[in-house]
Amino acid sequence: MKFLEKVKNRWGITSNWQVFVIFFVFGVTGSLSLKVGKPILDFMHITDDMNAWLYWPLRLLIVFPIYQVLLLAIGGVCGQFTFFWNIIKKTFGRMIPKANKKAV
Repeated sequence: MKFLEKVKNRWGITSNWQVFVIFFVFGVTGSLSLKVGKPILDFMHITDDMNAWLYWPLRLLIVFPIYQVLLLAIGGVCGQFTFFWNIIKKTFGRMIPKANKKAV
């Protein structure tokens, strides 16, 4: 139970049920984003027959936004919209560099 306590403290949640729901949402979203992304990749003629150096970056660029939207949607259905909204804001906050606002 030490692991669950660490997860609950880190994520700021209170119950084991929330941990289960959050893990469930992450699992379903990951699988579903790949399933939803496949027809989009096929439509755009992006297949694994392509050069791997081209295929994988394109696949990630297409599947990543699908994952984010599904994470919010499925998280909302499971009653954890606020938690996943905060996760997405944190993710994009780390990806987008902040401007250096120091006066010179």
